Amino acid sequence: MDAGTLSGRYETAERLGSGGMSNVYKATDLILERTVAVKILAEHLSDDERFVARFRREALAVAKLIHPNIVQVYDTGVDEGRHYIVMEYVEGRSGAQILQRQGPVEPEIAAEIGIQACAGLDYAHRRGIIHRDVKPGNLMIVGGPVGGGEMTVKLTDFGIARAIEQTRITQVGSVVGTAAYLAPEQVRGEEATPATDVYALGVVLYQFLTGRLPYEGSSL
Repeated sequence: MDAGTLSGRYETAERLGSGGMSNVYKATDLILERTVAVKILAEHLSDDERFVARFRREALAVAKLIHPNIVQVYDTGVDEGRHYIVMEYVEGRSGAQILQRQGPVEPEIAAEIGIQACAGLDYAHRRGIIHRDVKPGNLMIVGGPVGGGEMTVKLTDFGIARAIEQTRITQVGSVVGTAAYLAPEQVRGEEATPATDVYALGVVLYQFLTGRLPYEGSSL
């Protein structure tokens, strides 16, 4: 999708990221006059009515999570068959980008990332929402090793993994990419619990400290 306007309200600009499930764009909310991030579902998912219903339901549930360590969801909608969610725009780098560019971080920084991520997860868990896809790419980091000054860590993409999980969409590339962070119960196909997120965060922190994964393999 080129830059355009969604629902007459969100004017999209440059693409911030893309994956098998969606593309994310920087955008301007023309009504509230603020910068936001808009995640647009991939076309093959937009055609799956059951998935779209779950996606919207999860987005609405996550919109109720208001915490400094969680990326806020503002809105969800559809425009000419394109399903999207509107989120807080975070000007920082993902944990994946930091690991890719500079490798391991200082233990004090890794600890601070863990403390803030735990605060966000605890808040969500107490409200019955499990992330299910904690990985470096879903941690946005502002300041600290990125821009100097005080560091803020924000979890993003809450709930979307649940919609994908329930629809049983199998995309080998995306599964292998996140397989290293899957807790044993997820691999067995059992229900995710708060402990599932804690396991994944443990893997993330190991990676921040050492620059590698605890378990590495070339296949799922």
